[in-house]
Formats: sequence, C-alpha cells, structure tokens
Amino acid sequence: MAGFTDLVKKTFYLGVGAAAYAGEKATHSLKELQKLRHSLKDLQQQAQILVNDLMERGEITAEEAQRLVTQLVNRPSETSDPSAGGEPRTIEIKESSQQDAQLVASDRAALLQRQVAALRRDLEALRQRSKHR
Repeated sequence: MAGFTDLVKKTFYLGVGAAAYAGEKATHSLKELQKLRHSLKDLQQQAQILVNDLMERGEITAEEAQRLVTQLVNRPSETSDPSAGGEPRTIEIKESSQQDAQLVASDRAALLQRQVAALRRDLEALRQRSKHR
C-alpha cells in the first residue's frame, strides 16, 4: 500500500511540475511577443518620423506620405522580391545635396521595410509556436 501512495504522490508532483513548466513557457512566449510588438511600434514611429521629415522638406506630398506610411504599416509579412517593385520609388531632385538626402532616406525606408517584414515573420512564428503548445 505504501508503494501505491508513493506512486500517487509522484504522479501529483509530476502534474504540478508540468503545469508550472507550461505556465513559465507561456509567460516567456508572451514576453517575447510583447517585445516584438514594441519593436514593431518603434519601427512604425521611425517610419512616421521619416515621412514627416520628407514632407517638411517638400520632397513628398502629404498624400504620398500617407500612402508610404500605410504601405509600411500594412505591408504583407512575406519578404518582397526586389525585382517585383517592392523598393520605394526614387524621386528626381535637381540639387545634388537633396539627391544625397533622398538616397539616404530611400535607404532608410528600405531598411525599415525589411525590418518590419522580419518582425512580422518572427511574430507569426511565435504565434504558430504558441498555438501548438
């Protein structure tokens, strides 16, 4: 009878340990998801600042700025093929200093787009992993 009591105790402790482990893993996954969301929000804010800066310089119109922000925020999570026109379009400006500034801004926008796409892929992977647990 003592062996049966030990077996019941061990089974109970195993259940408690498994529940605690699952709780820790869920908490860790949620914290990672919150970090990704925070990073995505930071990237969106950086994109908005970039667009506002371009608008202030008169390099793009308000409508183009809104379209750019919408594209950055609502962009699909898959990586885009550069040959498919996923890169921002260039705007011709006659002054060389403004051209240099535009190239830097285009590079920053492309970098932000790649970072947002990568974060969305990571977020989707975390969501998939949390569904399977």
